[in-house]
Amino acid sequence: MNRFDMLSETVSWIAVAPQLFLLLTVFAVLGYDLAARPKSKDVHAFLTALGVGLSGVAVAEQYRRSYNGTLDGLTSFSQMLILDGSSILVNGALIVVLALGLAFAWPMITGMGTYGAETIALMLLSTVGFMLMGSSLNLMMLFIGLEIGSISLYVLAGIAREKTLADEASVKYFLLGSFASALFVYGVALFYAATGSVQITAYFEIFQGLVNTKPSLLLVSLALMVVGLLFKVTAAPFHSWAPDVYQGAPAGVTGFMSAAAKIGGFAGLMRILYLGFSQLADTWQPLIAAIAAFSIVLGTLLAISQEDVRRMLAYSGVAHAGFILVGVASGRAALREVMFYIGVYSIQLVAAFGITSLVSGAASSGSARSEYVGLGKRSPFLAGSLALVMIGMSGMPVTSGFIAKFGMFQVAWTQGFAWLVLVALVASVAAFFFYLRVVVDMFMRDADDDTEVAVGYPARVALLSVGVVTILLGIRHGLLLDFISKIL
Repeated sequence: MNRFDMLSETVSWIAVAPQLFLLLTVFAVLGYDLAARPKSKDVHAFLTALGVGLSGVAVAEQYRRSYNGTLDGLTSFSQMLILDGSSILVNGALIVVLALGLAFAWPMITGMGTYGAETIALMLLSTVGFMLMGSSLNLMMLFIGLEIGSISLYVLAGIAREKTLADEASVKYFLLGSFASALFVYGVALFYAATGSVQITAYFEIFQGLVNTKPSLLLVSLALMVVGLLFKVTAAPFHSWAPDVYQGAPAGVTGFMSAAAKIGGFAGLMRILYLGFSQLADTWQPLIAAIAAFSIVLGTLLAISQEDVRRMLAYSGVAHAGFILVGVASGRAALREVMFYIGVYSIQLVAAFGITSLVSGAASSGSARSEYVGLGKRSPFLAGSLALVMIGMSGMPVTSGFIAKFGMFQVAWTQGFAWLVLVALVASVAAFFFYLRVVVDMFMRDADDDTEVAVGYPARVALLSVGVVTILLGIRHGLLLDFISKIL
């Protein structure tokens, strides 16, 4: 099927079923909390698990219908939303990240009183917003999804209001995020001025000669929209907010904040570049490649000098955004590899930040390296889990991280970006230093304090799941790659 030859329905509930289940869960959790004022969060846990589970079932049903060919390329709500392979993969990745994020955030949620229900609601709402970004066929709908997701994260960053660093993180995130959103919506306005439409596919019609165009105005609009989204994925030089925000925000939700924003941001970026401006690939591909190289080099160099684990993860996130942009710059040929990379990196990122919340405290700000010294003796399970995650994020063989990087570099090389692959390879080797340094602290240095770190049941299950996936996809990577190929 040609990607512009789409089915169309005025209203399609299956297209928005995952989002609707999450919204209903928001109302249920907040309504129950307001009516009952319970001291325990057991009912909250049941309602949340039910809502997230039903949303996951809805995503599975979307996949089944798409695989059968009954929904592939379905547009709905006046062609504002599209249900295709990419949107289903984004929905699935966000559900997994949400489930992991809730597992690690639960100790914080149970200790926050009335703010616990609000934390759950904000995490669910943020997921809804980023799901809309992945399904958008209309720039205004994409912007609405961006704002729903981003505003929820701004509040989450400062939800632990007794922490000064949390307040600072929230304000900084809000101010810089608002500026990035303003750039994006200004780009949308210029796109409308040039095309008379806010449909992402409008430029395709222009390219076919059906509408008059102003190419220079389109290029400016594209640049503004791309910059706005690069801010969300923490690509350099639009990353300055990330280390302070991820260090200051409550540790329990930081992993979810980082991973969900990256999934939504890259989903929107690929939707615009691949679907809206594919005819201008010769113009934007070299620029994306340059930003990728800059992000990889700067993120790696800055991560090396960090003494706070959360700041190190933030700067490594800048480098990983660059690695993903290597695939984005390679065009649609790398779409499968980009999706694979986003999926495996996201769950590792949530797990890494989740472990910092267990070590330093769920509502803490900051996580010094000194806190991890001797962790292998104090909490072998936790230290082993973090070591596996760090090894996976570094791209060491027999882990999913290695497969993700290898696949990305292979496609980029065939697409003519050999120089970019070489830069990425050198940076990947340098990154072993700051990842393995934490492993050395945990297993090869003795701590003064031998107090064991408690790990709750939800977090333990989440860490076991991430560990199994990291190893399994490093050995049997075809399981996920074939799945992605079938749905795309």
